[in-house]
Amino acid sequence: MGGPLFRTIRAVLMLVLVAAGAVAAGDRPAQAIANGQDARAGAYPFAVLLIMTGLPAEGGGTRDSSCSGALVAPRWVITAGHCFRERSGRRVSRPVARRTTAVVGRTAVTGRDGRLAEVVAVHQSDTADVALARLSSPVTGITPLTIGTSAPTAGEVVRLAGFGLTDDGDATPATRLQTGQFTVDHVGTDLIETSGHAPHLDTSPCLHDSGGPYFREPPGRAPVLVAVVSSGPSCPHEGGDFSARIDTVSGWITGTIAAGSGSGRGVPRRLLPVAPVAAVLVVAGALLLIRRRNR
Repeated sequence: MGGPLFRTIRAVLMLVLVAAGAVAAGDRPAQAIANGQDARAGAYPFAVLLIMTGLPAEGGGTRDSSCSGALVAPRWVITAGHCFRERSGRRVSRPVARRTTAVVGRTAVTGRDGRLAEVVAVHQSDTADVALARLSSPVTGITPLTIGTSAPTAGEVVRLAGFGLTDDGDATPATRLQTGQFTVDHVGTDLIETSGHAPHLDTSPCLHDSGGPYFREPPGRAPVLVAVVSSGPSCPHEGGDFSARIDTVSGWITGTIAAGSGSGRGVPRRLLPVAPVAAVLVVAGALLLIRRRNR
């Protein structure tokens, strides 16, 4: 426990704690979805934080990043297709980072609940910014999010859960799952446009909310996946963000999951509670701010 690796992890953890303290002393706390609200402990257990370490970076070298997602089957996470892309920006059907870890069923990033599994395979949709990530071991004890098969409608209110940043200018990693409600403004062929509904009109997805699930909350029934975060303007903001529809690729999703069940890809690993130090793997680097880009 006193070797070089342990000392490195301890040093990085101290830097994260110092940064968190600096934010706490400022005008606003670190959070995720811009102008959203803290998710209740244990709420939306299907929400997933994808931690990517050792991604290829422009100009050579590597960087670390993260995306959001949702558990849709014991061994499968749905997220944005662009979360798995080469240095050139081309989406690929494979893990790109040296290691991609799925944190499932965790509300506070530094908590002790939830499960951890490695992403061992990726399948990209041919028609939408949607990818399915296969896990090294099945997640048990957490009910997957139901795949929606009916189109959203204009005026419908849906909920988003994600682990992104508070705004484009704040590079502090998410410390807790955030949520907010959104109005469906327009339904396109493959995308929907949504805008903030609650708790504020400028509640909006932000960087690293990519792949975060928009879902219906039918009274007395299980939530249903409608879309995943794809792109939008700088955050926070009022007005539209764009997300990939799920009903149009629901057949591909269920078919991919069925075909991949028991395929034996990757080496199964025992699921373990995620250690608090896992939070330090989300390293926020310099973020390129443009008006319209992938989250």
